[in-house]
Amino acid sequence: MDDKTALLNQLRIDRASAPAPSSKGKIWLGGGLALLVVAAAAAAWWWSRADAVPVHAVAAQAIVGGSAGAGSILDASGYVVARRQATVASKITARMVELDIEEGDHVEAGQIIAKLDDTNIRAALNEAGAQLDFAKASLAETQVNLTNAQRDYDRQQKLLQGHFVSQAAVDNSQTTLDALRAQLATQHSNVEVVSRAMTMAQKNMDDTIVRAPFSGIVTVKAAQPGEMVSPVSAGGGFTRTGIGTIVDMDSLEIQVDVNENFINRVQPKQQVTARLNAYPDWQIPGHVIAVIPTADRSKGTVTVRIALDQKDARILPEMGVRVSFLEEAPQNTGGGGPGGAPGAAGVTLPKSAVQESGATGAVYVLHDDTVERRAVRLGASGGESITVLSGLTAGERVASGDLSRLKDGSKVRVEQ
Repeated sequence: MDDKTALLNQLRIDRASAPAPSSKGKIWLGGGLALLVVAAAAAAWWWSRADAVPVHAVAAQAIVGGSAGAGSILDASGYVVARRQATVASKITARMVELDIEEGDHVEAGQIIAKLDDTNIRAALNEAGAQLDFAKASLAETQVNLTNAQRDYDRQQKLLQGHFVSQAAVDNSQTTLDALRAQLATQHSNVEVVSRAMTMAQKNMDDTIVRAPFSGIVTVKAAQPGEMVSPVSAGGGFTRTGIGTIVDMDSLEIQVDVNENFINRVQPKQQVTARLNAYPDWQIPGHVIAVIPTADRSKGTVTVRIALDQKDARILPEMGVRVSFLEEAPQNTGGGGPGGAPGAAGVTLPKSAVQESGATGAVYVLHDDTVERRAVRLGASGGESITVLSGLTAGERVASGDLSRLKDGSKVRVEQ
Protein backbone atom coordinates (compact mmCIF):
# COMPACT_ATOMS: atom_id res chain seq x y z
CA MET A 1 0.00 0.00 0.00
CA ASP A 2 1.48 3.37 -0.96
CA ASP A 3 1.43 6.56 1.05
CA LYS A 4 -1.54 8.14 -0.81
CA THR A 5 -3.79 5.19 -0.07
CA ALA A 6 -2.86 5.34 3.59
CA LEU A 7 -3.67 8.99 3.78
CA LEU A 8 -7.12 8.44 2.16
CA ASN A 9 -7.93 5.65 4.58
CA GLN A 10 -7.22 7.96 7.47
CA LEU A 11 -9.80 10.46 6.18
CA ARG A 12 -12.59 7.81 5.85
CA ILE A 13 -15.39 7.96 8.53
CA ASP A 14 -16.15 4.75 10.31
CA ARG A 15 -20.01 4.77 10.42
CA ALA A 16 -20.17 1.63 12.46
CA SER A 17 -18.51 3.42 15.31
CA ALA A 18 -20.79 6.64 15.11
CA PRO A 19 -23.02 7.08 18.18
CA ALA A 20 -26.83 6.40 17.63
CA PRO A 21 -29.21 9.33 18.09
CA SER A 22 -30.98 9.43 21.45
CA SER A 23 -34.79 8.93 21.89
CA LYS A 24 -35.08 12.38 23.41
CA GLY A 25 -33.82 13.96 20.18
CA LYS A 26 -36.38 12.02 18.18
CA ILE A 27 -39.21 13.42 20.39
CA TRP A 28 -38.08 16.99 19.92
CA LEU A 29 -37.79 16.48 16.18
CA GLY A 30 -41.35 15.03 15.91
CA GLY A 31 -42.84 17.79 18.06
CA GLY A 32 -41.22 20.44 15.91
CA LEU A 33 -42.64 18.93 12.76
CA ALA A 34 -46.14 18.74 14.31
CA LEU A 35 -45.98 22.39 15.35
CA LEU A 36 -44.99 23.36 11.84
CA VAL A 37 -48.00 21.45 10.41
CA VAL A 38 -50.42 23.08 12.90
CA ALA A 39 -48.99 26.50 12.26
CA ALA A 40 -49.31 26.00 8.53
CA ALA A 41 -52.96 24.88 8.91
CA ALA A 42 -53.75 27.80 11.20
CA ALA A 43 -52.18 30.21 8.77
CA ALA A 44 -54.17 28.73 5.89
CA TRP A 45 -57.40 28.93 7.94
CA TRP A 46 -56.65 32.49 8.94
CA TRP A 47 -55.92 33.60 5.41
CA SER A 48 -59.06 31.88 4.12
CA ARG A 49 -61.13 33.47 6.93
CA ALA A 50 -59.63 36.87 6.22
CA ASP A 51 -60.77 36.59 2.59
CA ALA A 52 -64.35 35.58 3.60
CA VAL A 53 -67.01 38.35 3.68
CA PRO A 54 -68.67 38.73 7.10
CA VAL A 55 -72.48 38.42 6.88
CA HIS A 56 -75.47 37.70 9.09
CA ALA A 57 -77.82 34.82 8.40
CA VAL A 58 -81.59 35.36 8.29
CA ALA A 59 -84.32 32.87 7.49
CA ALA A 60 -87.15 33.61 5.07
CA GLN A 61 -90.44 33.84 6.97
CA ALA A 62 -93.66 32.56 5.46
CA ILE A 63 -96.44 35.13 5.15
CA VAL A 64 -99.14 34.48 7.74
CA GLY A 65 -102.72 35.52 7.14
CA GLY A 66 -104.95 36.12 4.16
CA SER A 67 -107.12 33.66 2.37
CA ALA A 68 -105.90 30.26 1.40
CA GLY A 69 -103.66 30.45 -1.62
CA ALA A 70 -103.60 34.26 -1.59
CA GLY A 71 -100.41 36.08 -0.72
CA SER A 72 -99.65 39.71 -0.06
CA ILE A 73 -98.56 41.53 -3.19
CA LEU A 74 -98.44 44.97 -1.56
CA ASP A 75 -98.23 46.40 1.94
CA ALA A 76 -99.17 49.94 2.90
CA SER A 77 -99.81 51.92 6.06
CA GLY A 78 -102.63 54.31 6.86
CA TYR A 79 -105.27 55.23 9.40
CA VAL A 80 -108.80 54.33 10.40
CA VAL A 81 -111.12 57.20 9.46
CA ALA A 82 -114.83 57.87 9.84
CA ARG A 83 -116.69 58.75 6.66
CA ARG A 84 -119.52 60.16 8.77
CA GLN A 85 -118.61 62.45 11.61
CA ALA A 86 -119.76 65.93 12.61
CA THR A 87 -118.77 68.69 14.97
CA VAL A 88 -122.23 69.75 16.15
CA ALA A 89 -122.79 73.50 16.54
CA SER A 90 -125.77 75.73 17.23
CA LYS A 91 -127.57 77.59 14.44
CA ILE A 92 -127.86 80.78 16.51
CA THR A 93 -125.60 82.71 18.84
CA ALA A 94 -126.69 82.26 22.43
CA ARG A 95 -125.53 81.23 25.88
CA MET A 96 -125.62 77.51 26.57
CA VAL A 97 -127.59 76.63 29.68
CA GLU A 98 -127.52 72.81 29.49
CA LEU A 99 -125.19 70.17 28.06
CA ASP A 100 -126.21 66.53 28.12
CA ILE A 101 -123.21 64.72 26.59
CA GLU A 102 -119.85 63.41 27.73
CA GLU A 103 -117.01 61.79 25.80
CA GLY A 104 -117.83 58.17 25.07
CA ASP A 105 -121.62 58.60 25.27
CA HIS A 106 -123.74 56.92 22.63
CA VAL A 107 -126.42 59.19 21.19
CA GLU A 108 -129.35 58.49 18.89
CA ALA A 109 -130.41 60.56 15.91
CA GLY A 110 -132.58 63.48 17.10
CA GLN A 111 -131.56 63.16 20.75
CA ILE A 112 -131.26 66.45 22.65
CA ILE A 113 -127.62 67.11 23.49
CA ALA A 114 -127.71 70.78 24.54
CA LYS A 115 -130.09 73.67 25.30
CA LEU A 116 -129.48 77.39 24.79
CA ASP A 117 -130.86 80.41 26.59
CA ASP A 118 -134.25 81.18 24.99
CA THR A 119 -135.34 84.21 27.06
CA ASN A 120 -135.09 86.82 24.29
CA ILE A 121 -136.28 84.44 21.61
CA ARG A 122 -139.33 83.46 23.66
CA ALA A 123 -140.18 87.15 24.13
CA ALA A 124 -139.90 87.71 20.38
CA LEU A 125 -142.12 84.70 19.80
CA ASN A 126 -144.75 86.05 22.18
CA GLU A 127 -144.61 89.45 20.45
CA ALA A 128 -145.05 87.85 17.05
CA GLY A 129 -148.02 85.92 18.42
CA ALA A 130 -149.66 89.11 19.69
CA GLN A 131 -149.11 90.84 16.36
CA LEU A 132 -150.69 87.92 14.56
CA ASP A 133 -153.76 88.07 16.81
CA PHE A 134 -154.09 91.83 16.17
CA ALA A 135 -153.77 91.34 12.42
CA LYS A 136 -156.42 88.66 12.43
CA ALA A 137 -158.78 90.85 14.48
CA SER A 138 -158.33 93.76 12.07
CA LEU A 139 -159.01 91.42 9.18
CA ALA A 140 -162.24 90.24 10.81
CA GLU A 141 -163.35 93.86 11.40
CA THR A 142 -162.69 94.78 7.80
CA GLN A 143 -164.60 91.72 6.66
CA VAL A 144 -167.66 92.89 8.68
CA ASN A 145 -167.43 96.43 7.26
CA LEU A 146 -167.11 95.01 3.75
CA THR A 147 -170.24 92.91 4.18
CA ASN A 148 -172.17 95.95 5.42
CA ALA A 149 -170.89 98.07 2.53
CA GLN A 150 -171.98 95.41 0.07
CA ARG A 151 -175.56 95.50 1.50
CA ASP A 152 -175.65 99.29 1.33
CA TYR A 153 -174.51 99.27 -2.28
CA ASP A 154 -177.18 96.73 -3.23
CA ARG A 155 -179.83 98.89 -1.54
CA GLN A 156 -178.65 102.03 -3.31
CA GLN A 157 -178.89 100.20 -6.64
CA LYS A 158 -182.56 99.33 -6.02
CA LEU A 159 -183.41 102.88 -4.91
CA LEU A 160 -181.75 104.24 -8.04
CA GLN A 161 -184.04 102.11 -10.20
CA GLY A 162 -187.09 103.68 -8.45
CA HIS A 163 -185.56 107.13 -8.85
CA PHE A 164 -185.44 107.59 -5.07
CA VAL A 165 -181.65 108.37 -4.92
CA SER A 166 -179.24 110.02 -7.24
CA GLN A 167 -176.46 108.41 -9.21
CA ALA A 168 -173.95 110.21 -6.98
CA ALA A 169 -175.19 108.30 -3.93
CA VAL A 170 -174.72 105.02 -5.76
CA ASP A 171 -171.22 106.03 -6.82
CA ASN A 172 -170.25 106.90 -3.24
CA SER A 173 -171.52 103.52 -2.08
CA GLN A 174 -169.44 101.84 -4.81
CA THR A 175 -166.33 103.74 -3.75
CA THR A 176 -166.77 102.72 -0.12
CA LEU A 177 -167.19 99.08 -1.17
CA ASP A 178 -164.03 99.13 -3.33
CA ALA A 179 -161.97 100.75 -0.55
CA LEU A 180 -163.00 98.09 1.93
CA ARG A 181 -162.14 95.35 -0.55
CA ALA A 182 -158.63 96.82 -0.99
CA GLN A 183 -158.26 97.15 2.77
CA LEU A 184 -159.30 93.52 3.19
CA ALA A 185 -156.64 92.39 0.70
CA THR A 186 -154.00 94.45 2.53
CA GLN A 187 -154.96 92.93 5.86
CA HIS A 188 -154.82 89.44 4.36
CA SER A 189 -151.23 90.20 3.33
CA ASN A 190 -150.50 91.63 6.77
CA VAL A 191 -151.72 88.44 8.41
CA GLU A 192 -149.48 86.43 6.07
CA VAL A 193 -146.44 88.58 6.95
CA VAL A 194 -147.05 88.35 10.67
CA SER A 195 -147.64 84.60 10.36
CA ARG A 196 -144.26 84.19 8.70
CA ALA A 197 -142.63 86.28 11.41
CA MET A 198 -144.32 84.01 13.92
CA THR A 199 -142.92 80.98 12.09
CA MET A 200 -139.42 82.49 12.12
CA ALA A 201 -139.66 83.21 15.84
CA GLN A 202 -140.80 79.62 16.42
CA LYS A 203 -137.88 78.39 14.30
CA ASN A 204 -135.45 80.41 16.41
CA MET A 205 -137.10 78.94 19.47
CA ASP A 206 -136.58 75.43 18.12
CA ASP A 207 -132.93 76.25 17.37
CA THR A 208 -132.28 76.74 21.07
CA ILE A 209 -132.51 72.95 21.31
CA VAL A 210 -129.45 71.24 19.78
CA ARG A 211 -130.02 67.66 18.64
CA ALA A 212 -127.74 64.87 17.41
CA PRO A 213 -127.78 64.75 13.59
CA PHE A 214 -127.25 60.96 13.53
CA SER A 215 -126.55 58.05 15.83
CA GLY A 216 -122.98 57.68 17.00
CA ILE A 217 -120.40 58.08 19.74
CA VAL A 218 -119.36 61.40 21.27
CA THR A 219 -115.59 61.76 20.85
CA VAL A 220 -115.09 65.43 21.75
CA LYS A 221 -116.88 67.69 24.23
CA ALA A 222 -116.02 71.22 23.12
CA ALA A 223 -118.15 73.52 25.30
CA GLN A 224 -119.49 73.92 28.82
CA PRO A 225 -122.76 75.33 30.23
CA GLY A 226 -122.54 79.11 30.60
CA GLU A 227 -120.37 79.64 27.52
CA MET A 228 -121.52 81.49 24.43
CA VAL A 229 -121.88 79.30 21.35
CA SER A 230 -122.26 80.44 17.77
CA PRO A 231 -122.19 78.98 14.23
CA VAL A 232 -119.44 81.50 13.38
CA SER A 233 -116.36 82.70 15.18
CA ALA A 234 -117.13 85.78 17.24
CA GLY A 235 -116.41 87.49 20.53
CA GLY A 236 -112.64 87.66 20.17
CA GLY A 237 -112.16 83.91 20.60
CA PHE A 238 -114.38 83.58 23.67
CA THR A 239 -117.32 82.15 21.70
CA ARG A 240 -117.41 78.43 21.02
CA THR A 241 -118.10 77.41 17.44
CA GLY A 242 -118.70 73.75 18.29
CA ILE A 243 -120.45 71.88 21.07
CA GLY A 244 -119.17 68.35 20.48
CA THR A 245 -118.03 65.86 17.86
CA ILE A 246 -120.09 62.77 17.05
CA VAL A 247 -118.70 59.85 15.04
CA ASP A 248 -120.78 57.18 13.33
CA MET A 249 -118.82 54.03 14.16
CA ASP A 250 -120.61 52.10 11.42
CA SER A 251 -118.95 54.37 8.84
CA LEU A 252 -115.38 53.52 9.85
CA GLU A 253 -113.03 52.61 7.01
CA ILE A 254 -109.30 52.64 6.28
CA GLN A 255 -107.42 55.09 4.11
CA VAL A 256 -103.88 54.22 3.06
CA ASP A 257 -101.32 55.95 0.86
CA VAL A 258 -99.90 53.62 -1.79
CA ASN A 259 -96.71 54.44 -3.66
CA GLU A 260 -97.68 55.40 -7.19
CA ASN A 261 -95.12 52.90 -8.56
CA PHE A 262 -97.24 50.04 -7.16
CA ILE A 263 -100.77 51.41 -7.59
CA ASN A 264 -101.29 49.10 -10.58
CA ARG A 265 -101.46 46.21 -8.10
CA VAL A 266 -104.58 47.64 -6.44
CA GLN A 267 -108.05 47.03 -7.88
CA PRO A 268 -111.58 47.81 -6.60
CA LYS A 269 -113.10 44.95 -4.54
CA GLN A 270 -109.63 43.44 -4.01
CA GLN A 271 -109.36 41.51 -0.75
CA VAL A 272 -107.05 42.84 1.96
CA THR A 273 -105.93 41.97 5.47
CA ALA A 274 -105.55 44.80 7.97
CA ARG A 275 -103.61 44.82 11.25
CA LEU A 276 -104.02 47.61 13.76
CA ASN A 277 -100.82 48.87 15.33
CA ALA A 278 -102.51 48.43 18.71
CA TYR A 279 -103.39 44.77 17.95
CA PRO A 280 -100.67 43.49 15.58
CA ASP A 281 -101.76 39.84 15.88
CA TRP A 282 -105.40 40.55 15.00
CA GLN A 283 -106.15 40.13 11.29
CA ILE A 284 -109.15 42.10 10.05
CA PRO A 285 -110.56 41.17 6.63
CA GLY A 286 -111.55 43.92 4.24
CA HIS A 287 -111.78 44.92 0.61
CA VAL A 288 -110.89 47.90 -1.56
CA ILE A 289 -113.73 50.40 -1.98
CA ALA A 290 -112.07 52.73 -4.46
CA VAL A 291 -108.79 54.18 -5.60
CA ILE A 292 -108.99 57.97 -5.34
CA PRO A 293 -108.22 59.16 -8.91
CA THR A 294 -105.50 61.65 -8.04
CA ALA A 295 -101.94 61.48 -6.77
CA ASP A 296 -100.13 63.51 -4.12
CA ARG A 297 -97.34 65.31 -5.94
CA SER A 298 -95.26 65.94 -2.82
CA LYS A 299 -95.39 62.36 -1.54
CA GLY A 300 -95.77 60.44 -4.79
CA THR A 301 -98.67 58.41 -3.39
CA VAL A 302 -102.28 57.60 -4.24
CA THR A 303 -104.99 57.31 -1.57
CA VAL A 304 -106.97 54.06 -1.41
CA ARG A 305 -110.23 53.60 0.52
CA ILE A 306 -110.72 50.22 2.21
CA ALA A 307 -113.88 48.84 3.79
CA LEU A 308 -113.75 46.80 6.99
CA ASP A 309 -115.63 43.52 6.60
CA GLN A 310 -115.57 43.00 10.37
CA LYS A 311 -116.94 45.56 12.84
CA ASP A 312 -115.52 45.64 16.34
CA ALA A 313 -115.54 48.06 19.27
CA ARG A 314 -111.74 47.93 19.39
CA ILE A 315 -111.49 49.69 16.04
CA LEU A 316 -111.31 53.43 16.74
CA PRO A 317 -110.93 56.47 14.48
CA GLU A 318 -107.39 57.68 13.74
CA MET A 319 -105.77 54.36 14.75
CA GLY A 320 -102.69 53.42 12.77
CA VAL A 321 -103.05 50.33 10.58
CA ARG A 322 -101.01 48.17 8.19
CA VAL A 323 -102.79 46.75 5.17
CA SER A 324 -101.72 43.79 3.03
CA PHE A 325 -103.28 43.68 -0.43
CA LEU A 326 -103.89 40.06 -1.40
CA GLU A 327 -103.51 38.51 -4.81
CA GLU A 328 -106.32 36.33 -6.11
CA ALA A 329 -106.19 32.70 -5.04
CA PRO A 330 -104.93 30.52 -7.95
CA GLN A 331 -107.33 28.01 -9.49
CA ASN A 332 -106.86 24.47 -8.17
CA THR A 333 -105.78 22.59 -11.30
CA GLY A 334 -103.88 19.82 -9.57
CA GLY A 335 -100.56 21.67 -9.63
CA GLY A 336 -98.65 23.18 -6.75
CA GLY A 337 -98.05 21.15 -3.64
CA PRO A 338 -99.02 17.60 -2.87
CA GLY A 339 -102.63 16.77 -3.51
CA GLY A 340 -103.10 19.84 -5.69
CA ALA A 341 -102.56 22.29 -2.81
CA PRO A 342 -101.72 25.80 -3.88
CA GLY A 343 -98.11 26.90 -3.84
CA ALA A 344 -96.44 29.18 -1.36
CA ALA A 345 -97.89 32.64 -0.99
CA GLY A 346 -94.52 34.33 -0.52
CA VAL A 347 -92.04 35.09 2.23
CA THR A 348 -90.75 38.16 4.02
CA LEU A 349 -87.14 39.21 4.56
CA PRO A 350 -85.38 42.17 6.11
CA LYS A 351 -84.54 44.84 3.55
CA SER A 352 -80.85 44.38 4.41
CA ALA A 353 -81.01 40.88 2.88
CA VAL A 354 -82.30 41.97 -0.53
CA GLN A 355 -80.74 43.88 -3.41
CA GLU A 356 -83.76 45.76 -4.80
CA SER A 357 -84.21 46.75 -8.41
CA GLY A 358 -87.82 47.83 -8.87
CA ALA A 359 -90.19 44.86 -8.94
CA THR A 360 -87.28 42.37 -9.00
CA GLY A 361 -84.19 41.85 -6.90
CA ALA A 362 -81.56 39.39 -5.77
CA VAL A 363 -80.75 37.51 -2.59
CA TYR A 364 -77.69 35.44 -1.59
CA VAL A 365 -78.68 32.00 -0.33
CA LEU A 366 -76.24 30.51 2.19
CA HIS A 367 -74.62 27.12 1.50
CA ASP A 368 -72.16 26.44 4.35
CA ASP A 369 -69.39 29.02 3.77
CA THR A 370 -70.45 30.12 0.26
CA VAL A 371 -73.43 31.94 -1.20
CA GLU A 372 -75.60 31.45 -4.26
CA ARG A 373 -76.97 34.56 -5.96
CA ARG A 374 -80.65 34.09 -6.79
CA ALA A 375 -83.07 36.40 -8.63
CA VAL A 376 -86.44 36.97 -6.91
CA ARG A 377 -89.69 38.82 -7.63
CA LEU A 378 -90.49 41.43 -5.01
CA GLY A 379 -93.75 42.59 -3.54
CA ALA A 380 -94.42 45.52 -1.28
CA SER A 381 -92.00 46.83 1.30
CA GLY A 382 -92.95 48.36 4.59
CA GLY A 383 -90.87 49.38 7.55
CA GLU A 384 -87.77 47.18 7.71
CA SER A 385 -89.22 44.20 5.81
CA ILE A 386 -89.98 43.36 2.19
CA THR A 387 -92.14 40.70 0.57
CA VAL A 388 -90.59 38.16 -1.80
CA LEU A 389 -93.30 36.75 -4.05
CA SER A 390 -91.26 34.10 -5.87
CA GLY A 391 -87.76 32.66 -6.08
CA LEU A 392 -87.39 31.82 -2.39
CA THR A 393 -89.12 29.41 -0.04
CA ALA A 394 -89.80 29.72 3.65
CA GLY A 395 -86.97 28.56 5.86
CA GLU A 396 -84.11 29.16 3.42
CA ARG A 397 -81.22 31.06 4.97
CA VAL A 398 -79.90 34.11 3.16
CA ALA A 399 -77.09 36.54 3.80
CA SER A 400 -77.81 39.93 5.32
CA GLY A 401 -75.46 42.87 5.53
CA ASP A 402 -73.17 44.56 3.00
CA LEU A 403 -74.34 42.71 -0.09
CA SER A 404 -72.26 44.89 -2.43
CA ARG A 405 -69.20 42.76 -1.52
CA LEU A 406 -70.90 39.51 -2.54
CA LYS A 407 -71.20 37.71 -5.83
CA ASP A 408 -72.26 34.20 -6.84
CA GLY A 409 -69.98 31.69 -5.09
CA SER A 410 -68.39 34.21 -2.70
CA LYS A 411 -66.95 32.84 0.52
CA VAL A 412 -68.64 34.23 3.59
CA ARG A 413 -68.21 34.16 7.32
CA VAL A 414 -71.50 33.96 9.23
CA GLU A 415 -71.42 36.13 12.33
CA GLN A 416 -73.86 36.06 15.18
